[in-house]
Amino acid sequence: MDIIFECPNCNQELAVDSSGAGTNIECPACGDTITIPAGPQNPPDSRELVVPNLTASAINASAAAKVEKHLKVPVRNTPAEPLIAKAKPPLGARVVGDKQVRIKTIRRASCMESGHDNFDEVVSKFLLEVGEPHLMSVHTVGYTYFDVATQKMLTDYGVLVVYRG
Repeated sequence: MDIIFECPNCNQELAVDSSGAGTNIECPACGDTITIPAGPQNPPDSRELVVPNLTASAINASAAAKVEKHLKVPVRNTPAEPLIAKAKPPLGARVVGDKQVRIKTIRRASCMESGHDNFDEVVSKFLLEVGEPHLMSVHTVGYTYFDVATQKMLTDYGVLVVYRG
């Protein structure tokens, strides 16, 4: 029976007859003098095989285990930009120099009270409040809306008043 062992210097695997146990030989790979071990180094018995933990080895061999994550926390010298922007001023109150330009939309449908059309009175009252010196322009507008009572799309009109105030 052969004795199988490794050279302690270069780890070359060597096989020698069991009759040479305890003698000194020269390693054929590195030339170092080594002593042959006393007895055969038996391989593990086939009945005593060690089964590795497949779950742990599968996780360690997975692509996710091999990905290196380099996470950095941003460091700034200036204040961070806001995540939610502030609301812009409404279109009805735009500042031009030291005066504000305002817009008022009056819809005819919003001027209906108990079946009476008060559109002319509402527009006239608003224009008197603004005053002619502050009035810049008056535009007619047409629009479509869904009437809940009749369950239909209706077309209506109104005015857009641009004024200083």
